Formats: sequence, structure tokens, C-alpha cells
Amino acid sequence: MFGVCSPGVWSLVFGVCTLCSSVVNCLAQEIPSRPEKLQFPPLVYEAPSPQNYRVPLTSGPIAYIAPDHELPLVTIAIYAHTGQYLEPAGKEGLAELTGYLLARGGTKARKADALEERLAFLAARLDSGIGETQGTVSLNLLSKDLEEGLQILREVLTSPAFQDDKIALRKQQMLQDMQQRNDDSEKIEEREAGFLAFGEIFWANHYTTAASLESISRTDIEQFHTQWFAPSNFVVAASGDFDRQQMISKLEALFGNWPFAGQTPPPIPTNTAFASPGIYMVDKDVNQGRVAMMLPGILRDNPDYFAVTVMNDILGGGGFTSRIVNRVRSDEGLAYDAHSSFRGGVYYPLTFTAGFQSKSRTVPFAVSLVLDEMKRMTADPVTDQELNTSKFGFIDRFPRSFATKAQIASTLAQDEFTGRYAKDPNYWKEYRPRIQAVGKDDVLRVAKKYLIPQELVILVVGQKDQILLGHPDHPVKLSELTTGPLKDLPLRDPLTMKPMPLTPARK
Repeated sequence: MFGVCSPGVWSLVFGVCTLCSSVVNCLAQEIPSRPEKLQFPPLVYEAPSPQNYRVPLTSGPIAYIAPDHELPLVTIAIYAHTGQYLEPAGKEGLAELTGYLLARGGTKARKADALEERLAFLAARLDSGIGETQGTVSLNLLSKDLEEGLQILREVLTSPAFQDDKIALRKQQMLQDMQQRNDDSEKIEEREAGFLAFGEIFWANHYTTAASLESISRTDIEQFHTQWFAPSNFVVAASGDFDRQQMISKLEALFGNWPFAGQTPPPIPTNTAFASPGIYMVDKDVNQGRVAMMLPGILRDNPDYFAVTVMNDILGGGGFTSRIVNRVRSDEGLAYDAHSSFRGGVYYPLTFTAGFQSKSRTVPFAVSLVLDEMKRMTADPVTDQELNTSKFGFIDRFPRSFATKAQIASTLAQDEFTGRYAKDPNYWKEYRPRIQAVGKDDVLRVAKKYLIPQELVILVVGQKDQILLGHPDHPVKLSELTTGPLKDLPLRDPLTMKPMPLTPARK
């Protein structure tokens, strides 16, 4: 029925079966019994060298140029040395208003609506903004439309119109946003954390008010623009479908023969003032209390930076592998999100912050757990597994920072902008060895140095009476968790940012 196979065929079948059996047995021997026993070859990856992309343009800016022919697109980002810190007193909001309208307020040659319509026809995205310490104008479009795109970019940078109707519309939008400042407990926490971390008089805490916004004229906007948007204040990141030398020539033309001189901005002020230790409470009728536990921080060029980075990752920055998350969320179920952050500041020290949200009556207990984990970090060395998991995580994720040419150009341009390239041109080349060099003694040393409970500032936004009442199953008093007193913080008038009187219920 099946026919008769010749001896040669049977020999071939037997050989194939034997080979398959050997392969299966070999694979079975190589597959470990548990996932953690898997072994991988060392990651081989070299960080891009800034020198391969850096081009000092004769017209003024430093450009980082990264050709990429995978898609027919070009992205150009121009970073300007300007920001909120340069606003004159009484003109708070000027930087934000100027930055927003640069790309949206028309040019001397094109009305705003006509410019928007032309960009839509080109399927191009033009954007602009000014933050605390940096202005940005960016353009993304098809490579075939690059010439026209650069012409538009030149108009926006050198001759923006700042149309009156667009100014009025943006002012109205900003005023509406101000009126909602006290609606969201997250915004309140972020704002008050800034006051506690850096002080009431620090420039970053000078908020836009209804009066300052009303005082800003088109002349103010034009003057702010011409003061700071000059090629000598620019750093450029260009990536996409172009020839390198041709892009250099195009950028030289873009920034050549600038119609105004501009000014060199002064250094960014660093007169921060950290609050006295204690509990600071903002009474807000919300379902969950928001907590920020803060300590004085460091600059990113601090010699302890890499040890601090690993320490924080183990403590609360590493997600589900970190201690705070495991203790507060996984073990006790007190918060959906619990975390810590210890970023190095670029111009002035930032803060260490541990934070979470929890039901009002479990807030004191959750605070005590976070504090326990901070103290445990200072008392005993971390485990080998914790240390290796953290360091391997940073090392294995490292290539993602340079996954595309756009990321390469942007990252290196930011290093140029913030001064990292000038101070540490081999930062990315040495990043992984510096992480790898962190040992358990280093983690313990920086934990003892920076995680000082006596200096802790705890900000709580939520239902004061319920939070102070605590939970019957966990008799923890919030006032006993720091060395300082408990102080009520009033809500601020959303239009003036002046503290409002505390009501009897809040005192």
C-alpha cells in the first residue's frame, strides 16, 4: 500500500532522525532550568563620538549634523540661550508668550493663517517654545521641501510678526490656565515643592500673574526676541535625508547676514534656598493625599553623581525592582505609584525626592515606610543582586539613547548647549565604565552622605484632618517622622500667586 523504499532511502531517513535527535538533545542541555540562569554575551556597542558630528559654523552656531537616508525626512532643531530667567520683573510670562508665538504669530511676509496653511500643505511641522533656561524652534518636513522649509525657518527666526490677534488669543489661553491652578492637586504639589526646594525669591518661582500678563506688549515681545534669538546664542541639531556638506552650506546661509546683533545672556542665577526640615501641609479636599519627601540635591558634575544614580535606582528609581516600590506598593498595597528621583542639576542643584499618592488615612504609614527604606539604605550595604541588576539595567539600556540619528544629533547638541561637552567631551564614552565602577561601598557612602533624615522636608497635599488622624491599624503620627514642626501652607490666589488667608478649618 505504501510502497517499498530502497535501502539508500532508509539510510537517509535514519541519518536525518539521528541528526534531529542530537540537535534536540543539545538544545535541551543548553536551555537552563530557570530564566535567571540564562547567560548572554557581553553587549558590544560604542557610543557615537561628538567630534564626528560637531560642526562650528562660521555664521555663529555650533551644529551637530547626522545624515540618515532611511526615510525622506529632515529634522532641524535650533536651541537658543534664553529662558524664563531673563524676564524683566513684572513681565513674568514674556518668555512663554514669545516662544509660543514665534512659530504661530505669522511673519512679516506671511500672515499666521497663511503660514499654517502652507505648512499643512507641505505636511511639515513647525514648532517653537521657551522654557526656564532654553528656547527651541524646530522644523520637520520632507527632504524634497527642504529649501522652502529653510526659507520659512529664516522668516520665523528673523522677522516674526507677532500678530496682535494671536497675542490676544494666547493671553486669553494663558489666563484660563492660570484660573485652574488650584483645581488639580498635582499642580499644587509641583508648585509648592518648587517653593520649598528653591525658595520664594528664586527666579524659577516667579510665576505669571494676571497683572504681569496684561502688562506685556508686542514691543516687549519683539525686544525679547531680538535680544536673544541671534546665531551666537544658537546650537543646532540637524538629522535626516541630506548630504552632510550640502547641509553645512544650507545652515551657513540660514544664519548668515543676521539682521540684528542680539546679546550674550548673563549666567543663570543659582541663589536657591532649601526649606527648613518639617511637615508642610496644603489642605485640599481630594480622595488621595499627594506626598513629596525632599532633601537637598547635587549638580550633575558632582563626583558622586554615578554612585548616587545607582543608589537611587535601587532605592526607588528602578520601578518594580526598587525597594520603595516593593515595600509601599507590592507588599502593603498603599499606592499605585511610589518612586524616588535624584537627578543632578545642570545649573543649580536639584533635589532628592521620594513621592507617592495614597488614601488619606494611610499617608502617615506610607511615609514611615519610605523613611524606613531611606534609613535602611544608609545602614547596610545593598545586595550583590540589587547592585548588579541596577548597573546592568543602565548599561543595557544605554544604546537606546542613540537609537536614531535624530536622537544622536539632539543628545549631542544638548550636551553642547548645557556645557557638558566643554567640561567632559568623553562623557558618553566613559558612561558605562563609570556605572560599572560603582560598588556597594560607594552606594552606602553616598546614601549616608545625602539621605539625611534630619534635613527631610515632607510636603503633603490632601485632606488634612483625615491625614493627621492616621489609620487605626497603623498608629503612626505624621508629626513624629521629621525633626521639624508641622506647618500649614495656604493655597495661592491663582491670578496673583499670593498666599490666601488660611480658613479656620485649615489652621
